[in-house]
Amino acid sequence: MDIATIAGLIAGIAFIAIGILLNANLLTYYDLPSIMITLGGTIASTLISYPLSNVLNTLGIIKNVFFVKRQNPKEIMDIILNLANTARREGLLALEEAAYQLDDPFMRKGILLIVDGTDPELVKNIMETELNYIEERHKQGWGLLETMGNYAPAFGMIGTLIGLINMLRNLNDPDTIGPNMAVAITTTFYGSVLANLIFLPMAQKLKVRSAEEMLLKELVLEGVLSIQAGENPRIIEEKLKAFLPPKLLSVAEQEVEQQREEALNNG
Repeated sequence: MDIATIAGLIAGIAFIAIGILLNANLLTYYDLPSIMITLGGTIASTLISYPLSNVLNTLGIIKNVFFVKRQNPKEIMDIILNLANTARREGLLALEEAAYQLDDPFMRKGILLIVDGTDPELVKNIMETELNYIEERHKQGWGLLETMGNYAPAFGMIGTLIGLINMLRNLNDPDTIGPNMAVAITTTFYGSVLANLIFLPMAQKLKVRSAEEMLLKELVLEGVLSIQAGENPRIIEEKLKAFLPPKLLSVAEQEVEQQREEALNNG
């Protein structure tokens, strides 16, 4: 579970609610016509903009905003280095059995391609093509939420116009001025909250998730191509360190130094 997302959402709702309670009652800000105009209009425009299958798929993707299984780049690098050492000692064919034990389908595909003797350029093209499709699927998810974030304030303004029109048409009836003004102002409020607290932050979180996943897959791609090229595992390690965050990089360097010291002591 992503604590930051949960905490941010709760904090945003809480601060808005507290701000309202300091001067008014929460029920003052409840207006069913405003909800129908803002939320209903946003959903309707989204359905017009995207195929129904995309909208339904995004509902499943939204769970990634709250729940995510993070992969450790250091662990992935260690797996690649183990494969590189195996290939250096026993040859590429020895990697076939290890490939079927890998949890990462992307890495498994790359290893099996090089075991089959596929041309290096073709391996690169196949894996980069899959990367492009993965990134495109990610874009559909956060792109739809961004679209909803853009529509929500627009329908808030539409609700404001509706309320003002109704108010101006009934200026002679003082009893209708208040309800019409409530619709006019509340729809703008709803539109801003939906866009800036729900849709756009969720889209941004999915962008961050996508960038993290793509970086890890780039690490895997670089490692697979290096193994196929028969590069020294130490050289591969230095290349893959470029993908590690500074904190993990320092830990990795400390582990390498510790291993060297242990080797010297044992020697």
